[in-house]
Amino acid sequence: MANPNESQTAPFPAAAEAALLKGNKIEAIKIVREERGVDLKGAKDIVEQHVAAHPGLQMQIDSAQAASRQGFLPWLMAVIIIAGLVYYFVAGK
Repeated sequence: MANPNESQTAPFPAAAEAALLKGNKIEAIKIVREERGVDLKGAKDIVEQHVAAHPGLQMQIDSAQAASRQGFLPWLMAVIIIAGLVYYFVAGK
């Protein structure tokens, strides 16, 4: 395991930053954990400290997550409608 003090002063991994910008905080934690050799809680703390230190980043994360949810909703509705139609034609007869 890496020294916790070293992991706090090391630069934040670019891949983790990219994951955060896509709204994927879990992926950022995984990347920090792998690159810095810290445990799960340590990686989560590092990511949260990085986000807290960069206020605009949290807004970008929220925006990316909202856009992701908006893209998911039409697909979910389509699946529900198709499932309803299949049920109607198969079970209705």
